[in-house]
Amino acid sequence: MENGGCKKWYVLRASYGREDKAADYIVADGTYVYIAKRYTRKVVNGKQKKVLESLIPNLLFVYTTESKIEEYVRRTPALSYLTYYYNHFAHDETGKNPPLTIPCKEMENFILATSNNSEHLRFVNESQCHYKVGGTVVIIDGPFKGVEGRVARVAGQQRVVVSLAGVGLISTAYIPTAFIMEKDNQ
Repeated sequence: MENGGCKKWYVLRASYGREDKAADYIVADGTYVYIAKRYTRKVVNGKQKKVLESLIPNLLFVYTTESKIEEYVRRTPALSYLTYYYNHFAHDETGKNPPLTIPCKEMENFILATSNNSEHLRFVNESQCHYKVGGTVVIIDGPFKGVEGRVARVAGQQRVVVSLAGVGLISTAYIPTAFIMEKDNQ
């Protein structure tokens, strides 16, 4: 175990869309970083282009120890634009909101759901999700194979919605019913 304790997934905010710049610096320092990306269609110089952009603007996920994350956020001048994304549903011993951390299992599911850069991924809110009755499902085929979540109608299509505690909801692309299995049946 490295000095500073066990590693966790910390959520950080980079101001003004500088999450890629922060990630480059942190990765060069030997720390693992994940930024959820998706392709979008944009008009560039009058032509339609597919552009890779952040699914959740300004957020990056860093897998490291408490001492290392403190170094990046508080003591690294090159990362002065980086701040903690706080957990607004908890309080530390001083009564303040602690930095948000994501459990490893939840983060692995989020990475699996977002690592294919699909242009159909969406960062959604609860009101956009019309959940079907039932519990957790797992996708058993296709580009989202292995992803766990809840089946919902989003933008008129059947999708699987993945929750990232304290951050929000991400919906996959359309998923055919044949590719979905109730979690309890596995």
